[in-house]
Amino acid sequence: MQEKVLPIRTAEDDAKAASLARLLGSSADMRTHGARISFANVDRISRATLGRFTQGVSPNATMTAWLDWASHLTRSPGRQLELAIEASTAIARLGVYAQRSAFDSTTAPPFEESGEKRFTAAEWQAFPFNLLSQSFLALRDYWQTATEPVRGMSEGHAEQVAFMVRECLEFVSPANIPFLNPVVLQETQRQGGLNLLRGWQNAYEDALRKIAGEGDAMPSQYKVGKNIAATPGHVVFRNELMELIQYAPATETVHKEPLLVVPAWIMKYYILDLSAQNSLVRHLVSQGFTVFMISWRNPDASCRDVTFDDYRAHGVNSALNVISSIVPDAKVHVTGYCLGGTMAAIAAATLARDNDDRIASLTLLAAQTDFSEAGELMLFVDESQIAFLEDVMWDQGYLDTDQMADAFRALRSEDLIWGRLMQEYVLGQRLPQSDMMAWNSDRTRLPYRMHSQYLRGLFLENRLTAGRYAVEGRVIALKDIEVPMFVVATETDHIAPWRSVYKIHLFTDNELTFVLTNGGHNAGIVSEPKHKNRHFRTAMRSHGDRYQSAEGWLNRARFEEGSWWVTWSAWLAAKSSPETCAPPAAGAPARGLHVIEAAPGSYVLQQ
Repeated sequence: MQEKVLPIRTAEDDAKAASLARLLGSSADMRTHGARISFANVDRISRATLGRFTQGVSPNATMTAWLDWASHLTRSPGRQLELAIEASTAIARLGVYAQRSAFDSTTAPPFEESGEKRFTAAEWQAFPFNLLSQSFLALRDYWQTATEPVRGMSEGHAEQVAFMVRECLEFVSPANIPFLNPVVLQETQRQGGLNLLRGWQNAYEDALRKIAGEGDAMPSQYKVGKNIAATPGHVVFRNELMELIQYAPATETVHKEPLLVVPAWIMKYYILDLSAQNSLVRHLVSQGFTVFMISWRNPDASCRDVTFDDYRAHGVNSALNVISSIVPDAKVHVTGYCLGGTMAAIAAATLARDNDDRIASLTLLAAQTDFSEAGELMLFVDESQIAFLEDVMWDQGYLDTDQMADAFRALRSEDLIWGRLMQEYVLGQRLPQSDMMAWNSDRTRLPYRMHSQYLRGLFLENRLTAGRYAVEGRVIALKDIEVPMFVVATETDHIAPWRSVYKIHLFTDNELTFVLTNGGHNAGIVSEPKHKNRHFRTAMRSHGDRYQSAEGWLNRARFEEGSWWVTWSAWLAAKSSPETCAPPAAGAPARGLHVIEAAPGSYVLQQ
């Protein structure tokens, strides 16, 4: 069964159209309107070219933030005096510490590390390296104070400046300067410099891959379809946007209600189907659920005009239609992860508005529905930045994998950039290979029009919870969702902060079970039952209960050791019909749904 998504142009047609638009604008005879568009296109090409060097970061957005901070600071003599006293006090404390620690190694340091893990090694406690680390911590504390919002300036600009200062400080951190890092010096001496030789070899290999346009090397022992993304199943439907995988049953009987998983299209779906021991899909199948998974196409320039709503209409809705044909007369448990969770919520609200009751429950994993406090990603979202990024995508037809990866790495540069550089290029040790690392190196792209609509409609304008998000010309409301919900957030999520995810309580009035698990955006979700050092908190809100703040919820939530997967699968079973049934066959040949190929399908292999 094939479905037409929309008329997607060929790459050749797209190139011809783009070339004509750039040279002539929209008017061949260069009338006034056409000339104006042509000049605008020249500007867009210029910004897109610059964006290739800045990885999509707008110079104007960063400059505006700096000017806002500097101009307000110059008109604040009180703050200037405060910072001068702060600096002189820090210098004096460092001087006293330097004098005392030179003769007494047990002298207490004046500046706390507060989250720094790089200076905990014993080598950093010896003179003069202890003084280097304390100097850096003093500098960090000073700039943390200096970049606090000045009265009258934009809070967003203050956050941007603070972020950029943190990034700049990494350049002068002694932990990132090999000849000032005692751990590096000791290891280099022990190995006779062989670590540096291996590091140069690693850097050379990575540089060649970069020049060749390749991403990070995928760990060789992991193969998609072999030992990751390897849960048995079949592709039972394909259109130009997604493939639908139906997984083979692992039990003699199954719950009557099947389960649809909607992953984010900024990642390959198999983050939820890694190795056998930590595959969420395999766990669900072993618990007697019939699981369907959407595998998104990796878009190229020909997909530039795919819209955000196409992912709902030709992704989630098409998948529900197929499942209804394969498992007739059964409602569907819908689960969405990250951006897929946002889309699942939009789809559920749309179906509720239209009196479509095919959904049995809705589960959201690290997914935001309100973007007013969307975490550090908001540092990259303002009108100037979005316009600049739109020009980059307009030129390419998509947001490139490296541009996305760099933005995410910048949020945790200490670990994901500098820590990796020091370990792989100075200490000469490649990071340990894992299935998560293999998945992380298997990146995707985002269509131009879809990503533009997503950034503007949700991140910038927050339309979904402001009552201004329309689907097919009519506004939807999350409050229309009446089915029970299970919402999971993670404690250290930089992409979907748990308090932002918690805001779903403000915009719904149904039964809602909220879970807060330890870990980050990915590691907290991939939390298999045998995973060590896992815990989570959970509490349920019933229909009609009064709103409780995130802090209030945290105080009353039940603490449990182990994996939230077990609690979730029990919750799904409780929301399913009490009787079980024989597993459905793969596809529905009588309805034109034939098995296309074995899982994991073809789209997941697209580079």
